[in-house]
Amino acid sequence: MNLLYALAASFAVSLISLVGILALLINQKLLKDIIFLLIAFSAGSLIGSAFLGIIPEAMEHVDNIAFLFLFVLLGYVLFFLFEKYLHWHHHHDEKCDVHMFTYLNVIGDGIHNFCDGLIIGAVFLTDVRVGIATTLAIILHEIPQELGDFAVLIYGGFSRAKALFYNFLSASFAVAGTLVGYFFAHLIGGFSAILLPLAAGGFIYIASCDLIPELRKETDSRKSVSITAAFLLGVALMYGLNAGV
Repeated sequence: MNLLYALAASFAVSLISLVGILALLINQKLLKDIIFLLIAFSAGSLIGSAFLGIIPEAMEHVDNIAFLFLFVLLGYVLFFLFEKYLHWHHHHDEKCDVHMFTYLNVIGDGIHNFCDGLIIGAVFLTDVRVGIATTLAIILHEIPQELGDFAVLIYGGFSRAKALFYNFLSASFAVAGTLVGYFFAHLIGGFSAILLPLAAGGFIYIASCDLIPELRKETDSRKSVSITAAFLLGVALMYGLNAGV
């Protein structure tokens, strides 16, 4: 029964990825007008999530901080290599009109959601009430991040329907993580000690190397102020959510 509760919780977390469906109700012109604000918010959320949420959480599973940051760096480098491969593939496919960072975002979010699933599975194994509280905390974290992820995929060249599909696909990794976390709870620390800093490194790479350079293309001073505010709001929101955990 606890496993069923855990799977239901991780599926509920996965459904949060469909929050982007709200964008389907927004006309194309309005979406185009606000896309840079959503990209800025996403960049801030990724940076805030990495430094204020994921890395502190990973620190609970390791004794050697140098080891942790080695894997953060490894995650950064791996995402650089992923992008170089996708860049090569992109230039060998004339029909491809999607920015490489969209796929990086899907990969990074998939790793992060798998780690969320690990935590959900391990917690529900021991206490259902704590599992429910943990799931609610994860959902609160996911809502703003999934909105930003959806905006990144749209800006990167996906259609709105395709962006919803890929966002849900990466979110579904939470279910796989729940199964692993439930049946291998004794290994949860080992999994998290590796996967969490890898995800953090990936998030830092996407935000700093792909999203922020796109934001710098905006030269209008008024819009630049709004973009900066949206970026800081993303960081502040991650701080607020993680401070309450």
